[in-house]
Amino acid sequence: QVHEMAHGLEMAGARFVWAMRPPRGVPDDMDVLPPGFQERTHGHGLVTMGWVPQNTVLAHGAVGAFLTHCGRSSLIEGLLYGHPLIMLPISGDQGPNARLMEGRKVGLQVPRDEDDGSFNRKGFAKAVRAVMVEEETRRVFVKNAMKLQEVVADKELHERYIDEFVQ
Repeated sequence: QVHEMAHGLEMAGARFVWAMRPPRGVPDDMDVLPPGFQERTHGHGLVTMGWVPQNTVLAHGAVGAFLTHCGRSSLIEGLLYGHPLIMLPISGDQGPNARLMEGRKVGLQVPRDEDDGSFNRKGFAKAVRAVMVEEETRRVFVKNAMKLQEVVADKELHERYIDEFVQ
């Protein structure tokens, strides 16, 4: 699936920063990406292994979208900066969160095989292009992400919710 994601990013043609943890059981020094991927994407893509300051990256003006597994915290972080979402849920609440965000037209889920949950490079590239490159769909996703940004960033609203909960 890492290879499918890498090939999908290449096919999409969008600039990217990919913060990736090596899969469990794979030594850190082993190249988990397709052969030649880093060379082919040099200059328009950056892959970094391990932790990155996600909020700092998301706050940067060059970010055009956020690929997320749709965990609650990641959704809030992406929407706090008004970014449309490319969604790849894995488990737990992530699937329902992704369906909710897709229903609000904030982004797209990467299509998956219904039998085994896998995805392929073509579906991955199509989702990336729709959210990042194709102006007509991108415009809708950005507009709706900005609307949700207003809600997520409204500190007074959240303070009121907490006060009402406590009372």
